[in-house]
Amino acid sequence: MEINISADLSNKIPGFKVGIITYDNIEVGPSPQMVKGRLQLFQEALFFDLEEKELSDFSGIKEWRAIFKATGTNPSRYRPSVEALYRRVKKQNYLAPIHSAIDLNTFFSLLYEVPIGIYDADKLAGKISIKIGESADGYVGLNGRLNSLDNMIASADHEGPFGSPYVDSERTKVTEETKRALQIIYLQPKTPIEEARQLTKSLMDMFLEIHGGEGTYSIIEG
Repeated sequence: MEINISADLSNKIPGFKVGIITYDNIEVGPSPQMVKGRLQLFQEALFFDLEEKELSDFSGIKEWRAIFKATGTNPSRYRPSVEALYRRVKKQNYLAPIHSAIDLNTFFSLLYEVPIGIYDADKLAGKISIKIGESADGYVGLNGRLNSLDNMIASADHEGPFGSPYVDSERTKVTEETKRALQIIYLQPKTPIEEARQLTKSLMDMFLEIHGGEGTYSIIEG
């Protein structure tokens, strides 16, 4: 699967990088107790942490708000997905289990303090570009609304945008029928390359432990 980062995005966000994982022959289903338990315990611990800290004290949230602002997105109106997760935890509105792929995605997004998207690879077509969206770019998102991606970071295939650090599309969502998946970790640009590899591999290893199948990973830099 060919994936690139647009020159426009690289120019506006120096050091922009993503972790890319592709999975084949996976089995998605209800989360095992281990995943549900880890997700619940992490949210409970984070809630107490958030009682003593501001959201801006978390480096990942602070950096992703700055990235949104740099590309022309108002981060107070359109929040990075990881910040939206943290805000839910802060209100003790904990995220309930959905299925194994989404729950693991959520856990690692909270843990790494970055947006992470997971997409059904069989619903993707052609080359993938991670770019800054234009006025015509948009889709029906997992939030149930039509979302404009104008001046917003977007991942797009031959048919158009399908993912974003803001909200992902309904078109490429992972379900319990998914057998092949693409996972994009929207890393903090300041993360050293070797640490980025370790973070990406750790996520892949845990995902394969839960879902079986095969996986490959790489880091793509702008």
